[in-house]
Amino acid sequence: QVKLVESGGGVVQPGGSLKLSCVASTFTSDYDGIAWFRRAPGKEREGIACTSMGDVSIVYDDSLEGRFILWRDTFNNTVYLEANGLKPEDTGVYYCAGVRRPCYGFRVVAGYWGLGTQVIVSS
Repeated sequence: QVKLVESGGGVVQPGGSLKLSCVASTFTSDYDGIAWFRRAPGKEREGIACTSMGDVSIVYDDSLEGRFILWRDTFNNTVYLEANGLKPEDTGVYYCAGVRRPCYGFRVVAGYWGLGTQVIVSS
């Protein structure tokens, strides 16, 4: 089965940036797109951005206020999420997952979650 592996998290000061990566171990047609989720401390996991394979659509949650950028490196089976202008409320575990079309429905295909990467925004 295809594995999704996130990386790039860490500790950053408010206003800083991080580039998160989601690498799929191989190409698969089991899902239609890749979505990024995050779980803030004490809150439920929420979908924040996604992209559908086969087209160039990219969707962002309004809560990101234009601070995050998602892009794909199809050749390397990688989806990136660049987080800029980070705020303490962006702290949490960031996950990527394989999702059904349309990607902004954030419907994850069973078994296609990554383990997550921790982001801490603190001075």
